[in-house]
Amino acid sequence: MLGSRIRAVAGIAFTQLRRAPERTTLAVLGIALAVLLTTLLASVGFGVIDTGEQKFDAAGRDIWVTGGPVELSAEGGGSLESQFVNAHRLGNQFRKHEQVKTSAPVLFHAVYASSNDTEPKLLTGVGIPNTGSVAIQNGSEFSRADVHYANGSYDGPMTREVIIDPRTAELLNVSVGDTIYVGGSRETVSENRFTVVGISPTFSKFLGTPTVAIHLSELQTVTGTAGTDPATFLTLSLEDGADPKAVSEELAAEYPEYEFRTNREQLQQIIQKNALVLASGFVLVGLAVVVGLALTVNLLAIVVYQQREEFAALQAMGISRGLLVGVVSVQALLICLAGGAAGLLATPVAAGLTNELVIRLVGLESLLRTPPLVYAVGGAIALAIGTGSAAAVGWQLSRIPAYVDLRR
Repeated sequence: MLGSRIRAVAGIAFTQLRRAPERTTLAVLGIALAVLLTTLLASVGFGVIDTGEQKFDAAGRDIWVTGGPVELSAEGGGSLESQFVNAHRLGNQFRKHEQVKTSAPVLFHAVYASSNDTEPKLLTGVGIPNTGSVAIQNGSEFSRADVHYANGSYDGPMTREVIIDPRTAELLNVSVGDTIYVGGSRETVSENRFTVVGISPTFSKFLGTPTVAIHLSELQTVTGTAGTDPATFLTLSLEDGADPKAVSEELAAEYPEYEFRTNREQLQQIIQKNALVLASGFVLVGLAVVVGLALTVNLLAIVVYQQREEFAALQAMGISRGLLVGVVSVQALLICLAGGAAGLLATPVAAGLTNELVIRLVGLESLLRTPPLVYAVGGAIALAIGTGSAAAVGWQLSRIPAYVDLRR
């Protein structure tokens, strides 16, 4: 008995939806869009957190030191404002802490780079003391340490070795073993000849811009900043077994003018700095959900209105309102199942295409990740839309007075 009633309700619901294929398709697409936007935003969240944690862990550093929030420079290619002066001396001070094993100042600075075949292009120069945490795709690491610094005299020989990212290699049309020129301005770029010894995406993934990485003191020299020994931030690696959180708190108490963060805290800081972008994404998802809900409710409301006489007649024949509400609810369920399935099936395709686009534009890999929880969230959104639309139209159906329609 119950089974036949369910089959009857489902049959009526399906038949009514077939009578309005355009509206049904539009509602399904609206829900699919809402689900897809939700899953993509969730994928970005998982990707940012997972990728960020992996990159920070792979860097082999335990504490990140800045002089305040790290800001993008208004000049040139997304380089970061310098935070420190006398960076080497400051790093030596931090190493006096018994738990600090090494310190490494890192400088990001806008530079011009060219090859024999190309005009100077504005890129991000990266100054590093060594290549211990650099993942080399092709070629090798620096062959020597940063000997040009020479205990602050800057009169040691320059290695003139450079590691570039794949996009820089493409922009300058060079590969390992080729010569490029790097300078702080267009006028001086031809004065500084470097040999490409390796290709690595490490820094371009972090910054999202094409990069050229050379020894820190050499970058300071070619950009004319050696006199102040600047750095964007310092990284500290600790002795085995040391607690990064405890050490950062001790250093913060001793040096209150600087900010000390663990890997996780630094990642959280980066995410917080992009809160406006994330908020915009949530607003977009919210609008998509509202649109999907509105389209579904509108479709079912039109069905109820167009067939109000039939519904009224069925009520007069003794069919309960509950059964009629069940018909409408099944319609909402069918629409949301179709839209939800379409959105979930489109998620891996859209995520893959977006990842490919991001790799091409900024060099970041696996920005979107789709663990099972992402699909669960998308399915929950479809279910919420179906429940909400069924409740709204069921309420409308309950207000139809049978005797009024039958008199017509």
